[in-house]
Amino acid sequence: MASLKALKIRIGSVKSTQKITKAMKMVAAAKLRRAQQGAEAGRPYSSRMTGVVTSLASRVVPGPQSPKLLTGTGKDDTHLIIVATSDRGLAGAFNTNVVRLARKAADELIAQGKTVLFYIIGRKGRPVIQRLYPKGIVAQYDTSAMKAPTYADAQRIAQDIIDRYTTDSIDVVHLAYANFRSTLVQEPTVEQIIPVPRGTQQDERGAASGPPAAVEYEPDEEDILADLLPRNIAVQIYHALLENQAGFYGSQMTAMDNATRNAGDMINRLSIQYNRQRQAAITTELVEIISGAEAL
Repeated sequence: MASLKALKIRIGSVKSTQKITKAMKMVAAAKLRRAQQGAEAGRPYSSRMTGVVTSLASRVVPGPQSPKLLTGTGKDDTHLIIVATSDRGLAGAFNTNVVRLARKAADELIAQGKTVLFYIIGRKGRPVIQRLYPKGIVAQYDTSAMKAPTYADAQRIAQDIIDRYTTDSIDVVHLAYANFRSTLVQEPTVEQIIPVPRGTQQDERGAASGPPAAVEYEPDEEDILADLLPRNIAVQIYHALLENQAGFYGSQMTAMDNATRNAGDMINRLSIQYNRQRQAAITTELVEIISGAEAL
């Protein structure tokens, strides 16, 4: 059984931890609002861009001159998975869930005989991927100095991915990240971004429409696609970074709230134990004093 001094020190230690977790919860809650607004504001742009490019992909007939970002390489042998995680922990299972889904997708592709490579965004996803797939990581984008995701960051990542797609014999590129739903729910997602998935014809609202509309390119189809396709990849990556940031702060706020409550419960239990032992020690001393007095 711990001594009174040891219990007192432990209670003080837990109280100090509780102050830290409470402060971290308040900081995460303050940052969550802005991150959530950014994620919600970016969704219409990402959705509309996806609809436009998907509609365009469904109209283009694959040929030798077709952009590879739109039609693909014609093969399905080498896959690159972009794993977007955070640089910090103390956010519950946020990073673990994203990495777990990326691993599941990778294992399914490997079981089909495909080669799987990884592009890591953030530091928390690297240790697990490096341990399970020692030769699979091709690059890592450091976001430790990034206070908030910017479109310029997404453009740099997108350009790096495009360069590797065109030079490293990569056939398909997937993006794994966490969709922010609420402070309690972050939904891990894996989406294919290269080549553009072919879907049904869509109107401006993203709903299925009737017969394909005639499309005329001006000034030139190649010039438009050369600008539109890299921009679409950058928009999708930027959308993932915004969703990840909101999801991270939501998970961190929830985790720190739980930690604060658990610390409070532990303080209560230790305080009860401390008071019982102190009372027992006082009772023992009184009995000894009374026994000594009676002996005299």
